[in-house]
Amino acid sequence: MIDGGGMGHPFSRLDQGGQPPKIHWREASLSRVLGLFRAYVKSLIVIIALAAVASLISLGPPLILMDMIDHAIPEEDMRRFAILIILLVALPVCSGLLGVFQNHSNNKVAEGVMRDLRAQLYQNLQRQSASFFTSSRSGEIVQRLIGDVQTVQDVLSKLVVSGITQTVVVLSTIGVLFYLDWALAVVSLLILPLFIIPVRIVSRKRKRLRAQVQEARADLSAQINEMFGVSGAMLTKLFNQEEYQRQRFTQTNQRVMHLELRLQLIGRWFLMMVGVLAPLGTALVYFYGGWNVMLERMTIGEIIAFAACLTRLYQPVSQLMNLHVEVATALAVFKRIFEYLDLRPSVSEASEPIELPDRVNGHLVFSNVSFAYDESRTVLHDISFEAHPGQVVALVGPSGAGKSSLLGLVPRLYDPQQGEITVDGVPIQQTSLRSLRHVMATVTQETFLWHATIRENLLFARPEANHEQLEAACRKANIYDFILKLPLDFDTIVGERGHRLSGGERQRLAIARAVLAEPNILLLDEATAHLDTESERYVQDALTKLITSCTTLVIAHRLSTVQAADLILVLEEGRIVERGTHQQLLAMDGLYARLYNTQFQSHET
Repeated sequence: MIDGGGMGHPFSRLDQGGQPPKIHWREASLSRVLGLFRAYVKSLIVIIALAAVASLISLGPPLILMDMIDHAIPEEDMRRFAILIILLVALPVCSGLLGVFQNHSNNKVAEGVMRDLRAQLYQNLQRQSASFFTSSRSGEIVQRLIGDVQTVQDVLSKLVVSGITQTVVVLSTIGVLFYLDWALAVVSLLILPLFIIPVRIVSRKRKRLRAQVQEARADLSAQINEMFGVSGAMLTKLFNQEEYQRQRFTQTNQRVMHLELRLQLIGRWFLMMVGVLAPLGTALVYFYGGWNVMLERMTIGEIIAFAACLTRLYQPVSQLMNLHVEVATALAVFKRIFEYLDLRPSVSEASEPIELPDRVNGHLVFSNVSFAYDESRTVLHDISFEAHPGQVVALVGPSGAGKSSLLGLVPRLYDPQQGEITVDGVPIQQTSLRSLRHVMATVTQETFLWHATIRENLLFARPEANHEQLEAACRKANIYDFILKLPLDFDTIVGERGHRLSGGERQRLAIARAVLAEPNILLLDEATAHLDTESERYVQDALTKLITSCTTLVIAHRLSTVQAADLILVLEEGRIVERGTHQQLLAMDGLYARLYNTQFQSHET
């Protein structure tokens, strides 16, 4: 066990997620689960029909035995006896063939529901704003999208095939029992209410435990995702924390095993209790039926047929009760799935969105904009400025001043609580997200590349681009010559997050991707930070070529970028405290002058 007292291990806070997203979800009820099958009504009708026919056929053998014992054998009717023997073989064969078609139809429905559920989850997750992903662990998202859906797959499959089939079997069997002897049928059915008692007890406990199991699995998935991602794996090695990570994994892994064992043990107790009830009912039938045979009110064949039918009654009833337990248990998992299905994005499309043209002038205006990630702390206060087409607006200020938050508002990764942002006079909250983000591109200091080829990473910005356009973009980004030296040039795999490339090479690929998008508005978030001098020179040269063709907001890192800006905004604690050109701000001898004398000037030196 890992000590949780005091300050604990310096990485102990890794297990704690951020603020949970706001969820407005409807209860995970059985009716909502059944609603998932709405698109498959015709297939369900076919399954019901197949189940009904198979059930009627399977009722034949007990009646055949009764006729064989009471008539064919005592009357020495060989022809009748032979026909009955053939039917005893033929009916199960027919029932088995119908079962094959029924099982295939059932699997098609269950897999279809799973596909639809995964698609709905994926689409709704895509609609979420940046705040959801910054407050959620990627491993948790993967667990709900894949693990949780997989967990309920068997339940949904049983819900179709067992639920429908066993219900049909129970109803048809009860009908035959009353046909054989209504009084004995009543006696047989008296035992059925006793099945409900263990079901209610077990359902509550399994539902609670299943929720705990899924949460533990999500923790395990999140840990694995962090530990074996490239960055996490390297950080672990660099700080010699393999043993701590092993202990952390072992602790969660042990918890998953413990909860799974408890869940399975409760299931076995349930099966044991149900197993005791079925023989009790059979004993009552033989007692009452045997007494009636002695009084010559029933025949031995009727008793045997009745007992056979009774076995067919108690078995599906126990399966239905077990299905009830499984469904009740699965509702805890469905709750987790429906939570994500019911997530409402904090940034949503307008009811009648305005489509921006493919090319805009890039006239960007902030009017009294205030923004907070949560109610406890406002990040930006009453921000107002104007960036004319083709201008470069630099954002400078101490760490935590709100520069990156301001950039995030432009492509609507977040929405401000107050104020308005317009592009060419159109409020961005009234534009379609697709058209808004189509006219802009972002280059950040933390470049993300897919585990794919260079070509695929570039085409992510513009899938329809041809090879000549790829080459032109790479030349502008000062990366073309480097790509040609690679073994497979544009078809070279860059590795997870581009870790096979240096920081400068990743940045230049990101710039080439932005060039390929042909943006009218460019957002640069300290794109040259953390680079060595040579890489920074290449990247800065590439950025200079890109900046000339669009309106640019840039979080400044280099003095040359600041000096070349048409407008410099100085932010402090979320407010614009100074604005002007480089020379104007130096003349003010305020915060910008202090930053220049300490940060920028020393960096240039």
